[in-house]
Amino acid sequence: MSYQVLARKWRPRRFVELVGQEHVVRALTNALESGRMHHAYLFTGTRGVGKTTIARIFAKSLNCERGESANPCGECAVCTAVDAGRFVDLLEIDAASNTGVDDVREVIENAQYAPTRGRYKVYLVDEVHMLSKNAFNALLKTLEEPPPHVKFLLATTDPQKLPVTVLSRCLKFNLKRLLPAQIVAQMRHILEAEGIAFEADAIAELARAADGSLRDGLSLLDQAIAYGGGAVRAADVRAMLGSIAQGEVGALLQALAAGDGKALLDEAARIAGFSPDFGAVLDQLAGALHRIQLRQLVPGFRAEGEDEDPLADALAARLAPEDVQLFYQMAVTGRRDLNLAPDARTGFEMTLLRMLAFRPAEGGAAAPAVTSGRSAAAPAAAAGGTRAAPAAAMSPPS
Repeated sequence: MSYQVLARKWRPRRFVELVGQEHVVRALTNALESGRMHHAYLFTGTRGVGKTTIARIFAKSLNCERGESANPCGECAVCTAVDAGRFVDLLEIDAASNTGVDDVREVIENAQYAPTRGRYKVYLVDEVHMLSKNAFNALLKTLEEPPPHVKFLLATTDPQKLPVTVLSRCLKFNLKRLLPAQIVAQMRHILEAEGIAFEADAIAELARAADGSLRDGLSLLDQAIAYGGGAVRAADVRAMLGSIAQGEVGALLQALAAGDGKALLDEAARIAGFSPDFGAVLDQLAGALHRIQLRQLVPGFRAEGEDEDPLADALAARLAPEDVQLFYQMAVTGRRDLNLAPDARTGFEMTLLRMLAFRPAEGGAAAPAVTSGRSAAAPAAAAGGTRAAPAAAMSPPS
């Protein structure tokens, strides 16, 4: 038997197995149990959060041989056919490759016929925003007044591109991006069920890299299992993703807080030895600054699932809040401008040096600006230990 990827093997088969979309599950469950079902549903959200999965479970609930229910049996011929992707009355249409009005006209003509095996004929249109304007116009009348045996389930990652006339004819559900803690919990459940050894730090790294998409997270998990030879280890995951340990980011921030340029570049060179994705490193740096700022401005706050972080606590006490904001802005801007640098390492190091250059001197004095002429304010600022006042504007000669 061929290997089945985790994202397919562990695709939810029932509403109770879905992760992080309780608001959608509750609405659909109540509709199924009360028999108050709309004829058209629109599911929106980023990739990999469960749009087509929810649509398939809903189609199974409508047509289960044991009756309409929010908990389909999963064993009858209809349920097994839907799970296998071969149920004749569930028509999945990829709007990205079937954008024309002729494709929609074929759907409209077929909708008039009664379902072959189930109670309802269900049309699942994925990436519906890709349909042409003429295709939308052809669909509108049927979408508004479909035959009683037809249900439309539309899915899209870009609802802004849908005509208002289509939106007004659908019940809209916006699926949420999953939190890293939710992705970690699902990965842990899967790895324990599969009997695969893993480290907690490794799946935490994968959950952050998934960026709210459980499907992306499981694809990365498959890659990590292959990379680690059947185990998921933090060092392997970081090498695979081009990321670094949080302690490495902390060392950079400690050097910045101390104003130690040599230590800063030494640490940057050590990080470069891991051949990381420097954009990902700057993302981690911005994330660390975010955690530090939260500790400064919202004392006692801890993000969900966050462990104790003594280094962040120490840096929060050592850095001024306005400096943390400045460093964060520089990290984000440096991340955006990496592709404009001569090479990624140069862009990374220049971002760190920019933070160092604009870091206030000890005692609150601003670091003197380098100009073409010698600044008289610089020695005074250094001696007095206070911020240098901006130069007075030159008045025109009388």
